[in-house]
Amino acid sequence: MDFDFTDDQEHLRDAVRKWVDKGYSFERRRDIVKAGGFLREAYTELAQLGLAGLYIPEAHDGLGMGPVEGMVVMEELGRGIVLEPLVQTLIAGGVLSGYAPEAVKAAWLPRIASGEALVVLAHQERAARYQLDACAAQATQAGAGWTLSATKSIVPVGDQADAFIVPATVAGKLALFLVERSAAGVSTRGYGTQDGGRAAEVTLKEAPASLITLDGLSALEHAVDIGIAATCAEGVGVMDKTMAITAEYLNTRKQFGVFIGSFQALRHRIADMKMQLELARSMSYYAALKLNAPTEERRRALARAKYQLGVSMRFVGQQAVQLHGGIGVTDEYIVSHYFKRLTQMEMTFGDTLHHLGEVSQRMQDKAGVFA
Repeated sequence: MDFDFTDDQEHLRDAVRKWVDKGYSFERRRDIVKAGGFLREAYTELAQLGLAGLYIPEAHDGLGMGPVEGMVVMEELGRGIVLEPLVQTLIAGGVLSGYAPEAVKAAWLPRIASGEALVVLAHQERAARYQLDACAAQATQAGAGWTLSATKSIVPVGDQADAFIVPATVAGKLALFLVERSAAGVSTRGYGTQDGGRAAEVTLKEAPASLITLDGLSALEHAVDIGIAATCAEGVGVMDKTMAITAEYLNTRKQFGVFIGSFQALRHRIADMKMQLELARSMSYYAALKLNAPTEERRRALARAKYQLGVSMRFVGQQAVQLHGGIGVTDEYIVSHYFKRLTQMEMTFGDTLHHLGEVSQRMQDKAGVFA
């Protein structure tokens, strides 16, 4: 199998890396955290690079690219621990392009691609425990339209987004809807997250909504799998930079008159971190390549990928802090922010224990060692 990237993919990587290096410094990120965890101006800069339209067809003003390009972009954003939720934009572009009626596509996809509209997935509910079919939200048909009543938790930039993709129950089955934040009956309560980003509780009380699809569970599973693949790629980028920062520290910090990077025990720990990073990288590739596979194959592959990424992110983050010593947990030092990002990502779209259960449940009879 050819794992080389095309020239176009390398040019895309280079463009995003240059923006991160020049336009998203650690100081700028700290200012964004102090301002609430989201800056529309920074998100607009990402859109101007074309990234908001990555999964949107050219017919709707997007780039019409695929999962490998998404992986390349998210790795680079991970290296800069960028707070602006491009993962959510990739989800919105993929779901609306694949499932929405033409009227909804025409109304929203060009606006998403240009960065004018930020649309995020609002699917988590209290007590759902990552189960996508556990949904208390209710949708009711009102003439030619729909109304929704729901409470959704930990919605990324929920008090800043322009619209939400919301799963709700219709006659006992899950359907997917689009709800504008400015609509009647919509209220939000924003707050900061552990990694410096922003989320919100979103409450809908008979809020008007546009139907995306009545096959809501399939669409929601696809949405979450897009999110998992993007998060895996972002995690690789975060770990890559975390390792680089840690290696640099070991090669500049002295103890007993010598650089601590010369200590064999610490070299072994760095080698273990590198092994976990490469395991994660290979599974991120796997996730990207399986994102357009048939549903059961895709779901099984993405659960495997997220499990490995969870293990790797926890290990790399914890080792980086321990190798730095006390400075590794101070807010003034950059590696603590990478550690917090890795910790939060491990729980995003299902934590490691959840995905271990998913892998187990989706195992086939022929999956044994001697099959």
